[in-house]
Amino acid sequence: MEQKKELVVSAIKDGTVIDHIPAKSLFKVISILDLNKIETPITIGSNLESKKYGKKGIIKISDKFPNDSDLNKIALFAPEAKINIIRNYSVVEKKVVQVPDFIEGIVKCMNPKCITNFEQVKTKFDVIDKKNVALKCKYCEKITDQDHFEMK
Repeated sequence: MEQKKELVVSAIKDGTVIDHIPAKSLFKVISILDLNKIETPITIGSNLESKKYGKKGIIKISDKFPNDSDLNKIALFAPEAKINIIRNYSVVEKKVVQVPDFIEGIVKCMNPKCITNFEQVKTKFDVIDKKNVALKCKYCEKITDQDHFEMK
């Protein structure tokens, strides 16, 4: 008889679970949320099976709750991520990140000649594609796609 083996990850009492992160974007989400600076327990699952994505990532963060800025950053790299807020081991709130219409000061413009790359000017982008996440610079009109996002 074949023995089934599973890895059991403990539940978190209070915190946040970010699920449905495309596997290719997992480490970008970890980076933009500065999770390397958090001292509470974090569980990261990478390349997990997903019917929707093929492979996905998941992050469980104890005692941290995302603000709107965090949600906007997550949406840039994982536009269909699901956020579960956990209190006393129960999901008390579910959120789906939404790519905003406008992004300010989060990513760099990929045009090296753009004023935002050599002057003290905050980047501003209109979101022109919410599914694949593409941004159009307000200053130079260059389009930056998700594969070329560089954090500001």
